[in-house]
Formats: sequence, structure tokens, C-alpha cells
Amino acid sequence: MKDPSLRRSVALFRAFLNEQDDPDACYSLLARDAVDQVESYDGPVNNRTVVDVGGGGGWFTEEFRRRGAHAYLFEPDVQELGEKPPEGAVVADGYLLPLADGVADVCFSSNVLEHVADPQTFISEMVRVTKPGGLIYVSFTNWLSPWGGHEWAPWHYFGAERARARYERRTGKDAKHTLGENLFAVHIGTTLRQVRERDDVTVVSARSRYWPFLAETVAKAPGLREFATWNLLLILRRYQ
Repeated sequence: MKDPSLRRSVALFRAFLNEQDDPDACYSLLARDAVDQVESYDGPVNNRTVVDVGGGGGWFTEEFRRRGAHAYLFEPDVQELGEKPPEGAVVADGYLLPLADGVADVCFSSNVLEHVADPQTFISEMVRVTKPGGLIYVSFTNWLSPWGGHEWAPWHYFGAERARARYERRTGKDAKHTLGENLFAVHIGTTLRQVRERDDVTVVSARSRYWPFLAETVAKAPGLREFATWNLLLILRRYQ
């Protein structure tokens, strides 16, 4: 599917709506789309080393491998790995990856940044393990987007605790996320400023990951981007 395009955005949104009932279909489609994005910026991943940080059940790792990459999954939460994680998956914290400097051609992280308390350190670790000239792919759901509160969105606009309590009353089950514990208010403006201040990477692209048109334009509008971007995709290149 052409990226960006309305057809692509609708397909991804429909898959997301069925994520709870059919996670395999949802994340397999998202993985294909994400690897397409990586290849559009950096060429085929065949025979290249890819580090997938926080990749959960391994859909992204498996898609990279399907295309011939030497892909490795590092996931801190054993429960997120599921019953059949990819072969060689490692339980490891994204703040301290058990890897030498500069081993990855591509360091990849999909929708993880909003789940870490210190995004700067997390990105620094991704940069550290990436080769000079290598690509860093980081996407995250920003707090003020309609999905910023995750399962209790969009009621997070009225306060996190209120939104979480409403979700639990309505569904009769515990919310997966708690603000300040495993979900954090990450903002686009702050994140862009932090990465642009770094002297070890250049920003290749900062854009909405799912927006069907003007994907880079919407991410350039201060204020508006915090609501309209939905999910920011950062493509970084480590300096030679």
C-alpha cells in the first residue's frame, strides 16, 4: 500500500479496531507496513542486522527475518513475548541492551517510547548500538493524540485517573496501563527538540506514522501536531 494514502490508513485503522480479537492479523499488517517504511528510507534489509527493541510478541522481528534480515528481539516484559516468541529472543531492558557499540544496521522501536520513563536514555541506547551511517526507527503515540491514553482514550483529556477509573467501571476489568508506571506523557515538541540537539544523529524524517496525507507537514505545526499527528515516526541516521 502506498504510504501515505487513504487506503493504507483505513486498512491499518480497521486492523487496529480488531486488535483485541485478532492481534496476529493486526500486528502482522503493521509489521509489513513498518518494514516497508524502513526499506523506503534505507533500502532492502536482506543480510542486514536489525535490532528490535521492545517488539513484544515478535511480529516485527519475524517480518524483518522474512525479508532476509538478521533480526533480533529484545523485550523487557516476559508476558509480552507470548507463548511462542521468535527464536533467540532476549529478555532485556531497552535502557541497557546487552550489545556492543555499533552492531546494528537498523535499530527499530515501534510504539515503545511512551512506555518508558526516560525517553532520552532509551533513544541514546538505540543510537549506541547502531553503526555509523545506520538507521534508527522510533515511533510513539504522543500523549495529546486521541489515542494517547491507550485503552482508556480519549477520556485521558479529562485526567488520567478519571479515565482509567471510567474504563474499569465500563469493562469490569483492570486497565493495562497506569500513567507514571507503564505509560508516560511524551510530547512531540519536546522529543523533536531533544533529538535535534543531539550531535550523534541527524533527523531524516519526522512525520505522522499513519496520517493519509501531508504526513510531514502536520508534524511541523507546533500545537496542532500534538493532537493531529496521532503517532510520531522519527527516522534518524547515526553520524558517520
